[in-house]
Amino acid sequence: MNILEGHGLTKAFGGRVAVDNVDFTLAEGEILGLIGPNGAGKTTLFNLISGALSIDAGTVTLTDSDAGTRRVSGLKPHKICHLGIARTFQAAKNFPGMSLYDNILSSAQFGNKHISDKDAKAKTDKVIEFTGLEPLMDKSVKDIPLAGQKRLEVARALATNPSILLLDEVMAGLNPSEVEESMRLVTKINESGITIIMIEHVMKAIMSICGRILVLHHGQKLAEGSPEEISSDKSVIEVYLGG
Repeated sequence: MNILEGHGLTKAFGGRVAVDNVDFTLAEGEILGLIGPNGAGKTTLFNLISGALSIDAGTVTLTDSDAGTRRVSGLKPHKICHLGIARTFQAAKNFPGMSLYDNILSSAQFGNKHISDKDAKAKTDKVIEFTGLEPLMDKSVKDIPLAGQKRLEVARALATNPSILLLDEVMAGLNPSEVEESMRLVTKINESGITIIMIEHVMKAIMSICGRILVLHHGQKLAEGSPEEISSDKSVIEVYLGG
């Protein structure tokens, strides 16, 4: 079942069209990879889905077994988060003056409707254990290295109890062993029942853990298919993958 769909999504900034009539589907339980050259419109697409940017044209719809299908495009970001769509950012947007624990706790408190302090703390403890962040939980965020900052971004998103997680380059800047750890975490999140869309330039990760890949170029959908199909697509090789 498709739980998230975008139809004709378009966004322009002045005379530049960043996302140009893009359609996509996201099936429940899958990991969908989103790739393309810098400036292809990947993060802008995330911003349209999450409500960070208004949509010039097109719609985003969310389907679940309890509420049916509803339009989420046009809603405020916090409303979309409360419906179960969470995201991370390319550059970590954690709160540097707070501890790692309090960063996650604040996400649990504000990312869930009508949650008690007791339940928010229980959720925070669960997320910290799940993401392996116990050694850093009392550290100030400003003292945490990049790999921990990236993992904290993911943990904060998980604290909102999402059914869909949008991951924006969570492996960027990491060394090979940290990339491996991040790949294991993404797989673990998916196996816990969360559907994922991930933007990533680390092709090892995309080709290894994504069941399907969508390629953007100049704001348009260039190709879509399995990792095997995408890695052998001549147009994708020409504009992005190279030889």
